[in-house]
Amino acid sequence: MKILLVCGGGASSGFLCQKMRMSAKQQGIDASVDAISETELEDCLDDVNVVLFGPHLRYMEKELEEILNPEGIPFEFIPEQYYATLDGEKTLEYAKQMIDK
Repeated sequence: MKILLVCGGGASSGFLCQKMRMSAKQQGIDASVDAISETELEDCLDDVNVVLFGPHLRYMEKELEEILNPEGIPFEFIPEQYYATLDGEKTLEYAKQMIDK
């Protein structure tokens, strides 16, 4: 599974990304998790199963729909409690639920 995390500058999502990778490894899940800034989004969609955005990017929801809906890629905003605590395990589970829908 390929998961893309997106935030403003990529720093916060980078830390969360590392924790998600560790959680996937511990659970024996084959997952690729990458963190990017929103300016890179359109260039990074190849083979992506789900895109998760930092909660602070909610103001961009319409723009994100225009980019991702035609590609058929599900997306959601990371729950604030997961993002604020950099909870890789819960964020990974959240991503898996999005893919399984």
